[in-house]
Amino acid sequence: MGKVIIFSAPSGSGKTTIVKQLLERYPQLEFSVSATSRAPRGTERDGVDYYFLSHEAFMQAVAENRFVEWEEVYKGTCYGTLRSEMERIWQKGHIIAFDVDVIGGINLKRLFGGDACSVFVMPPSVEELRRRLENRGTDAPEVIDRRVAKAEFELTKAPEFDHVVVNDRLDEAVDRVCAILNDFIAR
Repeated sequence: MGKVIIFSAPSGSGKTTIVKQLLERYPQLEFSVSATSRAPRGTERDGVDYYFLSHEAFMQAVAENRFVEWEEVYKGTCYGTLRSEMERIWQKGHIIAFDVDVIGGINLKRLFGGDACSVFVMPPSVEELRRRLENRGTDAPEVIDRRVAKAEFELTKAPEFDHVVVNDRLDEAVDRVCAILNDFIAR
């Protein structure tokens, strides 16, 4: 087993944007593509952003124990980490970068212990989070309401992570995460 770094946050906090910048700066990091049972959004591509599986195929993979962790994040919509994806990255000698929901992040940290560094990306406020979700233009108002309600619960889980980084200004948040990552890699 190698090292892993776990990024979790409520939807709209900016974790994916931060992870993309880190992947550009750290060649030893490699993004773990999660599997999901939902349809692609916008320009998302299979095998790049997610492995898009039908709900039936996802449940078959669960039955075959092909996931390290998985959960039903929203009713009928599952996300999970495939064992094969982790093995692929570790075979290259890389550090796995996870961009996962909050409960998935907690589960991965429990699984990997000291070999994992977990970072919770905190939005500056729930109001700002709602504004970001609305500005994305990818979700209906009722979906945004559901995401915001879930975020309020997820914010209570921040203390379960090794580090909490508030993403008020993206450049400052990325700098803070780089400092955390430099320390973790050096260990």
